[in-house]
Amino acid sequence: MSDTVVPARTGPKPTIRQKALAGTAVGLARLLARKPPARIRVLLTRLSKGARPATHAEAEAARDAVVAVSLRCAAFEGCLPRSLATVLICRARGTWPTWVVGVRARPPFGAHAWVEAEGRMVNEGVDPAYFRSLFSVGVPGDRP
Repeated sequence: MSDTVVPARTGPKPTIRQKALAGTAVGLARLLARKPPARIRVLLTRLSKGARPATHAEAEAARDAVVAVSLRCAAFEGCLPRSLATVLICRARGTWPTWVVGVRARPPFGAHAWVEAEGRMVNEGVDPAYFRSLFSVGVPGDRP
């Protein structure tokens, strides 16, 4: 039997409107998470166009809303739908954090997805050196 680790939620409790947006984003993220990574990347690249870069606080608020409505997304193993739902919420608000897919830098091997804003991981609770980025989707033109 395995245990699911659920990280603690930070920030204020989301409103009903925020929960509805988060619930919709989680549902869409779960569907999107079933697609191949290349297809997800293409779709997110298209969605990111026209958005302004998300601040760390904006990305953190979106992530907190996702974690508040979905126990599956709150678990460490729910990184892909959690990160996708987070970027979808941010996009609905006109912003875009950087969506990143990578791997653990130390054994055991494992893939992971997360969001970054202002050059920092958003509420991952680990040292950034623990992961190595494979690819990311940020705001077009945001990086040199």
